[in-house]
Amino acid sequence: MTHATPRISRELFDELTCWRVQTADADLLVAEQGAQILSYQRAGEPPLIWLSEQAAGRAGQSVRGGVPVCWPWFGDLARNPTALLAQYRGEAAPFHGLVRNLTWECREQQVENGEVRLLFVCPQPEEGLPDWPHAVDVALEIRLGKRLHIELRSHNRGQRPVWISQALHSYFAVSDIRNVAVQGVEGCRYIETLDGWQEFQQEGALKFAGETDRIYLNLPPRLELHDAGWQRTLCLESRAARTAVLWNPWIDKARRLSQFAEDAWQRMLCIETANVWDDCVQLAPGARHSLDLCLWSEALAGTK
Repeated sequence: MTHATPRISRELFDELTCWRVQTADADLLVAEQGAQILSYQRAGEPPLIWLSEQAAGRAGQSVRGGVPVCWPWFGDLARNPTALLAQYRGEAAPFHGLVRNLTWECREQQVENGEVRLLFVCPQPEEGLPDWPHAVDVALEIRLGKRLHIELRSHNRGQRPVWISQALHSYFAVSDIRNVAVQGVEGCRYIETLDGWQEFQQEGALKFAGETDRIYLNLPPRLELHDAGWQRTLCLESRAARTAVLWNPWIDKARRLSQFAEDAWQRMLCIETANVWDDCVQLAPGARHSLDLCLWSEALAGTK
């Protein structure tokens, strides 16, 4: 249900406390755990953000779908630059960093001119997160109006430089993965993680016919996800990300994933707005950095 006057309310998704934002033409659900957007839908449209039908909101466990926040590293820490890897003091490093399963605080809620703004802050000790002793504040700002704006902010309060890699690990809803194409990647280099992490160059738009797990490099500011089945284009813009990870598990891997139906691979595609690989961020003492994503939908060209 949408509301002519924007409404902000709290509710539970299983065990997780969430914030729901309802406006005249959109509905958004955000969990305090990980400041993870769980769902986003425009009035009269299929969802833009995909949440697994088998998703479970369990404290301390990742939720399959939505927009998980990966910070202060992305993926396998061992695949990150040496300088970034050396900052972690622990034994086994969790995939996708340290903040996905922490409870963030919703510090600000504002409504102005029909746009809603939420600010989530990740509480942490003065000396930094466990096994990661660096004084870096991290916050996530979400603004919902005609478009959805997401901004992941980092501020190095310490006296030493800090390296981070990060991503907004967005799961997008699609009518059928076999009927979509990603434009904006043409001519770009990419790392094929399923083929020995070799580097290739993309020819034409990216279409899908099997498991996909690629890191695209030196991207333009805008990517488009064209969906023939739903006759729409999802537009993604970022000023601060030159890399993106595109992922779909396809048939075999889908059977091994948690909170994931065997046929769910047909209905989702991850386009993860990121600072990874040679796009990692070095934060000098006192420096700030923002990883941003602006998302909206348009009718597919040639349709009404």
